[in-house]
Amino acid sequence: MISLDVFLATVIYAGLGIVIFIVSFVLVDKLTPGELWREIIERKNMAVALLAGAVAIGISNIIAAAVHG
Repeated sequence: MISLDVFLATVIYAGLGIVIFIVSFVLVDKLTPGELWREIIERKNMAVALLAGAVAIGISNIIAAAVHG
């Protein structure tokens, strides 16, 4: 059975990772020229969608490695 300390640490690290991911992705969105979501949703730009997905995976890997230690 999981102890309360382990459960709370897991929830805190998961929440922290999600917050860092969102902040990082918004920063990348601001640093790229144009509007990422308009290109993906309205103009159906597959290249921008692939770029956004690759950035999301890269940021997630970095956060996971930093949290895991």
